[in-house]
Amino acid sequence: MTNETVVDLDITSDDRIWAALSWIPISPLWPIFAIIALLIEDKKDRAFIRYNAVLSIATGVILIPLSIITCGCAALIYLVFFYWAFVAYQGQIVEIPFVTDFARNQGWVN
Repeated sequence: MTNETVVDLDITSDDRIWAALSWIPISPLWPIFAIIALLIEDKKDRAFIRYNAVLSIATGVILIPLSIITCGCAALIYLVFFYWAFVAYQGQIVEIPFVTDFARNQGWVN
């Protein structure tokens, strides 16, 4: 699920915190931190923050209808968001099968 390599040596502790916050599934308010990270002027230009925020939103958007179709069983995948938050906080890139490739093909992330 993840690539254990460090993305960039220019990742600051602030970048890691915002990236991790983008992944934390806080009830229905989950995308708030990711959206805020994409709206704050000095944060949205940071590639690591933008990558994690966009990927978090894309993954969540995919999981919502999947959870409805499976009567909530797919909602258990939201628990993996905590692991992805930990990986992002470590300064490593989160790779989610299909979702990461889709986001890259759309030009949403690098």
